[in-house]
This record gives sequence, C-alpha cells and structure tokens, in this order.
Amino acid sequence: MSEYISSAANKLIKEIASLRQRKYRDRLGMFLAEGVRLVEECANAAWPVKMCIYTEEAAARERAKAVIERLSATDCRMIAVSEDVYNKISDTEQPQGIMGVLKKRQFSIEQLLLSPEKLPLLVVLDGVQDPGNAGTIIRTADAAGCSGVIVLKGSADIYASKTVRATMGSLFHLPVMEGLSSAELIHSLKQSDIKLLATCLQQSDVYYQADFNRPAAIILGNEGQGISPELISAADACLNIPLVGHAESLNVAVAAGVILYEAVRQRATL
Repeated sequence: MSEYISSAANKLIKEIASLRQRKYRDRLGMFLAEGVRLVEECANAAWPVKMCIYTEEAAARERAKAVIERLSATDCRMIAVSEDVYNKISDTEQPQGIMGVLKKRQFSIEQLLLSPEKLPLLVVLDGVQDPGNAGTIIRTADAAGCSGVIVLKGSADIYASKTVRATMGSLFHLPVMEGLSSAELIHSLKQSDIKLLATCLQQSDVYYQADFNRPAAIILGNEGQGISPELISAADACLNIPLVGHAESLNVAVAAGVILYEAVRQRATL
C-alpha cells in the first residue's frame, strides 16, 4: 500500500533530496536512480530498493505502472508524491516522475572474480573525474562481458545521479568496487595473478598487440593527467591507441570501448 506526501517540508522528502549530495549518500549509504528505465533495471537485477517515489501522473503511464506494481509486491516502501514535491527531489531537466532510493553495495576483488568459467577481465578507473565518462565506461564494460570495474580513490562517485544515468542500468548488473588506493589495487591484483595493462603513450605497445587471453585488468587514467606514475611502474605492459588524424587524444570512455572490444575479439566471444 502506498503512502502519499504532498509537502516538500516533510522530513523524509528532505532526506531524499539530500542524497543529491555525496556526503549524504556516503553518510546514509543510499543513492537515487531516477527514470523508469533505471528503476526497471534495478528491479530486474534484484538490487535492494528501499523506496520508490512516484507521481500519480507517472503511475498512469503503462510502463511506469508496471514497475510500480512489481515493486509493490516486494518490501519496497511505496510513496506517491505531488508534482511539486517530486520536482524538489529530482535533478533531471525533464523528470519522468519515478525514482528509486537504493542501498549502496560494496564488492570485493573475490566477488569480481566469482565466475570460474570466465577469464577475468577487469576495468580500473584511476582518477577518471567526469561522471559521464565513468558511467559510460561501466556500461561499456558490462556490454563487453567484463568481470567487474574497480573505481580507485579520487575518481568520480559511481553513485552520483549523472554517473548512474550514464551507466544506463549496467551499474545494477556488473560488480563495481570503489574506494581502493593504488597500492591496495596493485597488491590485490598481483595476489590474484591478474596482469595490469596501463593505457599510456610513453614506452607502450599498440593495444592490439597485447595478449588478452589471460587474466587482465585494463587501467584507464584521468582525462587530463593520465594514469598515476605508481600504477604505470607496477603495470605488466603499457598500451596505446594509434591516432591517425589530427586529434591529440581520445575520450577515455571511447578508449575503453576500443581496447575492451579487442579483448572480446581475441577471446572469440563474439
């Protein structure tokens, strides 16, 4: 059974609105997934949805109505709100009138490598700052069948609204681990016998010359500064993507797609 809230001054509404800021997401261990597609995807992935917030107008539309009914059959708290209240907690330009309040999940290296039949292929974000880039890389890693994504300290918040939207639901299907330092990453991957492949221009091989038929972690660096010296020093190999035209570089998310699909090709999983 749904509750109804019509006041933007409601304590719960203020708490939900606070999740637009990272400090409150970290403090409360929750984040927002807004839009009918994202709410559908987290429901399909059985991600723990604490609350579903929606407007009566959204509930009248067939697709949103279906996911609302689906979540109503679970332990999810259902809250209908007025348009004014919804607009207070939304941060999209064209709100669809439905969002989920979700619990964060934390994964371990071991969980990222759970599938014994799959040759491990990880993506590591080292200081990738742009939420759109981070989300797009997670989406691409999911599409390429990666084992998971590791987001190092100093990278974009994977639970920021823009990042979540850019993943297009892949955040709910692919294990994503956050908060490791470079030293912790190096130690963990060396222990698991996973080769570190860093993307950089100096003293590097063309990406398609690398052997991806082995457990590997592809490291992608900051949009301006690239990968940290510590990770470059620890890498088993460095890779570059040749630039034929006049562009100085590729967007980091585009580079991720190029390299990951070379791994897909070599592993003959197409």
